[in-house]
Amino acid sequence: MYAVAGRVKDEDIAVVRDRTSIVDVISETVTLRSAGGGNMKGLCPFHDEKTPSFNVSPDRNVYFCHGCGQGGDAIKFLMDAEHLSFIESVERLAGKAGIQLRYDTDDSRPAGPRPQAGQKQRLLAAHATAVEFYREQLGTPGARKAREFLAERGFGRDAAERYGCGFAPDSWDALSKHLRLTGFTAEELVTAGLSKHARSGSLIDRFRRRLLWPIRDVTGDVIGFGARKLFDDDDGPKYLNTPETPIYKKSHVLYGLDHAKREIAKRGRAVIVEGYTDVMACHEAGEPTAVATCGTAFGVDHIQVLRRLLMDSDSFTGEIIYTFDGDAAGQKAALRAFEEDQRFVGRTFIAVSPGNMDPCELRLARGDLAVRDMIAGREPLVDFALRHTIGRFDLDTVEGRVEAMRKAAPLVAKIKDREKRPEYARKLAGDLGMDLEPVQRAVNNALRGEAAAQQPAPRAKGAPDSPQRLVEREALKLALQEPVLAGPMFDAVGAENYGDAVLQAVRDAIAEAGGVQSATGGVVWIEKVRDACTDMGGQMLVGELAVEPLYVDGQVEPRYVQVTLARLQSGAVATRIRDLKSKVQRLNPISHRDEYFALAGELVSLEQQARALRNQAAGEM
Repeated sequence: MYAVAGRVKDEDIAVVRDRTSIVDVISETVTLRSAGGGNMKGLCPFHDEKTPSFNVSPDRNVYFCHGCGQGGDAIKFLMDAEHLSFIESVERLAGKAGIQLRYDTDDSRPAGPRPQAGQKQRLLAAHATAVEFYREQLGTPGARKAREFLAERGFGRDAAERYGCGFAPDSWDALSKHLRLTGFTAEELVTAGLSKHARSGSLIDRFRRRLLWPIRDVTGDVIGFGARKLFDDDDGPKYLNTPETPIYKKSHVLYGLDHAKREIAKRGRAVIVEGYTDVMACHEAGEPTAVATCGTAFGVDHIQVLRRLLMDSDSFTGEIIYTFDGDAAGQKAALRAFEEDQRFVGRTFIAVSPGNMDPCELRLARGDLAVRDMIAGREPLVDFALRHTIGRFDLDTVEGRVEAMRKAAPLVAKIKDREKRPEYARKLAGDLGMDLEPVQRAVNNALRGEAAAQQPAPRAKGAPDSPQRLVEREALKLALQEPVLAGPMFDAVGAENYGDAVLQAVRDAIAEAGGVQSATGGVVWIEKVRDACTDMGGQMLVGELAVEPLYVDGQVEPRYVQVTLARLQSGAVATRIRDLKSKVQRLNPISHRDEYFALAGELVSLEQQARALRNQAAGEM
């Protein structure tokens, strides 16, 4: 299992596991779809992939990724996905389920509440307190400039409340003093990015005289703030964000994602805007899929976050709609997005508003419908990239047309949908005023260059190609998923019946864990087997077999277990018969008379056993 710091009582951990839906936990960050057999699947949050290989079993409350081998229960998922300790994960799930945890102590005193949570929980708690402090400050006389700023952009009190807007007062240490009185240490406040040390060494607030937006992670916890300058005598940057902290990584954060995640998954699209007020404007205008980066360019890590929500893959496509400004900086950002987009399988568009207004300005000038119309009138990003690229050349000259073709052809070659490439090559030829043949040749050359530059992908582990190995896997799945049903029948069939070494290691681990007849099922049993497995490949296989559907429709019955185990033994006996026959055929019955007849007698016994097993195994898998 996992190392437990602070020792939550084992029975409380069991209650947390029982009352936690792993689907609810994982759905906070990964869009899941039905995979048949009661299981669900999605794109793995632990490695980059195009085709979903991340499987979740709601019945057994476990997950496993066939791509990277990560697997476990809801506690393990939070540990890996959010970098929590075991105790922090248990506390997070207990808090959501309304479970009061008890803690063992090192002495004879009775178990009681834990005196202090882990670092991440402390930093989150400090931010939650800061949010309330800043929100209260927004209503004070000193925050009039902040309220005017919001009102001028079309946001009243209700909108400010919805997005948690606040105000950092005209004080050097108002928040720091408030948080210290609440019980947080100076070290915690500096680590959280809420305070900093002045030159004198005293503790002061990081934000002062600014309008604030709380920045939340995908689960809704506040992890930082974005602060907008309001006063002319403020010599700081226009926007000031929380620095990198243990809980705030700007390259992984999208503002508004906590509000937008369900609509992104539901509608199959995400709208990327540039600022906090743009997110608010889109949501207020009826486009609740808008999100924004926080002080950094939209990059690969942001794409991976969205892909998991969009279920973006070769078979599940989503839309990304960029709303960059039409100026030079916006065009440069759009072209950079096109380059990054090659890691994104979904369809990607750009929406530019009339007059190059951002969504907030457009909503103020023309209303909510104009914002929705701008997004509805999106243009494929590849069209924008091609038009911008060839627009840099003088197409009235031969040299200009050829250079434009050389620059634009690789863009066509990068289009992931191969059926669209010929049409875009034809369009490019028309835009350049050239024949199709040289343009198509340039695209093909670029394709060959792309292929040569790419490293061959590691060959995926294929499905079992041996009928006997299929049966061996099925027997182990029954032991892990249906231990009460498999019971003594499984334990009576030894590890020697497994021809695959890794499968045999799992069988040994089941015995080491006390055998199937000692198990009651669930996550605890699966983790117990995983911990007992000394083979790394076997540990991964335990997680895989725990979620892999059984080859049976409907409820598993004792007869299915009996047939499976009979076929397992039948295959192993058949292998021993083949080996024994080969050995008997190589013996001289005269010079090795005793050995020959001994092996012949063993062979007769094995063949009788094989017939009996075949009779037991009669039926469909």
